[in-house]
Amino acid sequence: MYKLCIFAGTTEGRKLVEFLITQPLFVTACVATEYGETLLPEGENMTVSAHRMTRGEMAQLFSREGFDLVVDATHPYASVVTENICAACEETGTEYLRLLRSSGKAQEDDILVPDIAGAVDYLNTQEGNILLTTGSKELKAFSRLEGFSQRVYARVLPMMESLELCRDAGVQPSHIFAMQGPFTRQMNLAMLESIQAKFLVTKESGGAGGFAEKLASAREAGAKLVIIGRPPQVEGMDFEQVVNEICSRFGLTWKSKVTIVGIGPGSLDAMTNQARQAIRHATCLIGAGRMLQAVAEPGQEILEAISPEKISEFIHNHPGCREFAVVMSGDVGFFSGTKKLLPLLEDCQVTLEPGLSSLVCLCAKLGVSYEDVLPVSLHGRNHNLAADVARNPRVFVLAGGENGMGRICQDLTKAGLGQVLVSVGQQLGYPEESIVTGSAQELAEQTFHSLSVALVENEKACRTVSCGLPDDAFLREEKVPMTKSEVRSVCLSKLELKDTSLVWDIGAGTGSVSVELGRLCEKGHVYAIEQKESAVALLQENCRRFALENLTVVPGKAPEACEDLPAPTHAFIGGSSGNLRQIIRLLLEKNPNVRIVATAISLESQAELTQCLKEFAFEWEEVVSLSVAKARKAGSYHLMTGLNPILIVAMQGGRV
Repeated sequence: MYKLCIFAGTTEGRKLVEFLITQPLFVTACVATEYGETLLPEGENMTVSAHRMTRGEMAQLFSREGFDLVVDATHPYASVVTENICAACEETGTEYLRLLRSSGKAQEDDILVPDIAGAVDYLNTQEGNILLTTGSKELKAFSRLEGFSQRVYARVLPMMESLELCRDAGVQPSHIFAMQGPFTRQMNLAMLESIQAKFLVTKESGGAGGFAEKLASAREAGAKLVIIGRPPQVEGMDFEQVVNEICSRFGLTWKSKVTIVGIGPGSLDAMTNQARQAIRHATCLIGAGRMLQAVAEPGQEILEAISPEKISEFIHNHPGCREFAVVMSGDVGFFSGTKKLLPLLEDCQVTLEPGLSSLVCLCAKLGVSYEDVLPVSLHGRNHNLAADVARNPRVFVLAGGENGMGRICQDLTKAGLGQVLVSVGQQLGYPEESIVTGSAQELAEQTFHSLSVALVENEKACRTVSCGLPDDAFLREEKVPMTKSEVRSVCLSKLELKDTSLVWDIGAGTGSVSVELGRLCEKGHVYAIEQKESAVALLQENCRRFALENLTVVPGKAPEACEDLPAPTHAFIGGSSGNLRQIIRLLLEKNPNVRIVATAISLESQAELTQCLKEFAFEWEEVVSLSVAKARKAGSYHLMTGLNPILIVAMQGGRV
């Protein structure tokens, strides 16, 4: 098994060790103190050396263990340690690799000095309190500052050695911040403001050293940033390059950590603590531009991407980033891109952090519960919203596109639902947040922000629980045939529909069967084929009357008018105009397992239908002769009047 030695006294070093202990390697992690050891991850394949080593001790360790590679991940300012590691590697013939920390970007008004002496010389010409974040070992060199004990506050590690160095340098106990990072912008800002600091002194410690957070907090506090430049660096690689090099050389696999974070409505205040921590600790942050702008930490690497394919491609092409956070608006499980992204990240270590959904936020603003609300998204998809609103007392809607909410109100009004109450939440969670409530008809002509959601309430909602609507529920004309309620009920039951079925209604006539199909297959679609112009107009009007957006009227004669329609799961044939064989043939070509129900009244059409049963050799068939008699009033009596008997044939699984 390969043996690697990592000098791991930095954030990058600890991250590298964390990865390596998951691999088939033997790892020796070297840190300078016992405290440094407590920060390392635990691993059965790892040995820890927790003391400062001389050049000779390093050489002895390298010779004794015979490492295949030594990685120097020490601090960029620990130049003496780096010199000793290099010399020991050269002496023992051990291969050396330097892990370089990325640099931070200073601003024009920052004070750049070459070393501590330069910082002291500059600060002696200035007045005001100073926060030192350069470490306890450097305090003695700062002690020649004028007014040192009164002006200087030191942030050091919470170790006895650090406190002793503070005492030796003359730092007052009340001027010591003994804390372990990483430090956020807010934490830095709180320290600067608490001591009324005019200066923050730091080394150019890069992203892992919290340089960006220091820069941002100093700007906000009105303090000058005094930056001590890095000593000359030996050649090396950044973290990602080092990981790729080790993986390539020793045949290792890298499993990236990906946290998919629901950021709620978009503000940091509305996010869970776990979500904020995942974002803060991420090496790379991915998401839509407006979301990145709201949550990204200063100096954090970001990728503006929405497509799951693009996000996955970037993660797999940048394994060295190690920890990714993908930000999603609202909640990760509520109409989120998470659903499509997860299958693309099966080889990654994925964690989901939930957030407040827009449904939760809007209902909270309105002071209503949401356990009985039907959630619907129209963002980038077609959906029969009018049918949902007609059937459900409360529907939550995610709108899509420019003024999508205005169009929704217009469509509801056209579908005869203009009276429903609509509460539109615009830019929830942002300073510009607003909520507008009114009827769909009242709001139809208004313009709404693209970031809008709505709660639609319909006190007259009625969900279909059975089929067989009364005949007088439909607009009718004498010359346009209609399948009567009792026959319609039997035919629909024989179809054995699902709510997702795609159905052809051939010879739709008035549209009574088409309408019932549309109500039953609310998540599917119905194509009503009718050749008579007078019937087509009536059919379209009945569709509008029942607000069925999942029903498409197809003018024309079957089977020619059906050639380009999608394959049906079910079909009802109420009229064939002598083309029954051709229609059934097309249905079976489109879907060999299509379930068909056909009706016939005349003896000629009944004969044609029974002949088709033999010709197409269906795997399953059922033939029903239905006779219906309905009462009519004659004076003080009720007499039963028989309707024409009808043949109903159900069939499935035929051969062309």
